[in-house]
Amino acid sequence: MKHPRQGKRAPPTHPSALAVPSYHRILVKHGLIGKTLSIRDAYEVFLKVGADPEVQKLRRKVERGTKIKHVPALYLATAMALQGMTKQELEALKLRMKEKRV
Repeated sequence: MKHPRQGKRAPPTHPSALAVPSYHRILVKHGLIGKTLSIRDAYEVFLKVGADPEVQKLRRKVERGTKIKHVPALYLATAMALQGMTKQELEALKLRMKEKRV
């Protein structure tokens, strides 16, 4: 007879990729934050990124093209705007985000 605890896995020590919010994954993908940044801090960075004039300009182009109106689309539009940026634009965005933190 097996002990009741035998065969059970140990609880995970880190959250899975799906447990992380989409805005966190978006920022990590584009190199704007590290994977270890807390969800709260990542959300603050996401709001700052979304408030950046260059990102807003690109996001408006995306929103006009696809007629996105619902809330989850904000994350999608921001992700698409970031994806449309060149490496130089992303680097400039990182610098602007660092300036805003200080």
